[in-house]
Amino acid sequence: MTWKHFFTSSLGKKFTMGLTGLFLITFLIVHCGLNAMIFFNDGGDTFNHWAHFMGTNLIIRTMEIGLFLFLLLHIVQGLMLVSQNNAARPVKYAVNKAEKNSKWYSRSMGLLGTLILLFLVLHLYHFWVPSRMGGLGSIHALEETSLPSYAGQEAHNLYKEMLVVFQNNIVVVIIYVLGVFSLFWHLLHGFQSAFQTFGVNHKRYTPIINTIGVLYSVIICLLFASMPVAMYMGWVS
Repeated sequence: MTWKHFFTSSLGKKFTMGLTGLFLITFLIVHCGLNAMIFFNDGGDTFNHWAHFMGTNLIIRTMEIGLFLFLLLHIVQGLMLVSQNNAARPVKYAVNKAEKNSKWYSRSMGLLGTLILLFLVLHLYHFWVPSRMGGLGSIHALEETSLPSYAGQEAHNLYKEMLVVFQNNIVVVIIYVLGVFSLFWHLLHGFQSAFQTFGVNHKRYTPIINTIGVLYSVIICLLFASMPVAMYMGWVS
């Protein structure tokens, strides 16, 4: 089997999904850790400092390109797998006991992934575009006096941007929380599934991996969901 045939086969797609999934799981730890710095409640100084570092460091920016490529590959392969599975079973079985053989979220990865994609587009529009394009893509006019400076460089006030987005718009907050809710179920299945793809499936280790996956999904998603809520409620300002 050639590499081309491997990566276009069902096995190759699952391998790619598992590899990119593990990369994105690692990225979420870093991203969540950075965002959680808003809870220092120091006016965004710590958060803006590290956000500026992440946005200007050459190594980080290079990794960011890889992240987008992996994310795009994960989405494309996921959609192809869903389409391939549907095509392989055009007529549903007369007796369907899928609910007894698998969790509902494992059968709904395509839908959950689509909801996360829509949430991601909104998230990039609100924060990534303004911070990476020097304010050119910003949907909010931030005062010049509000721009922090690090190492002699004027930095985009991403913390202020978050406050503007979340403090006065309950609809946006609800959309973000629903997006994180979808991410939770996606991670709950994807974490264990990624390890299983690489053959880590043993009666001794699988329960441990499942437990770590549940804890990871709960902690990451609770932190992500708490950020817009905390800003809207005024707990962080």
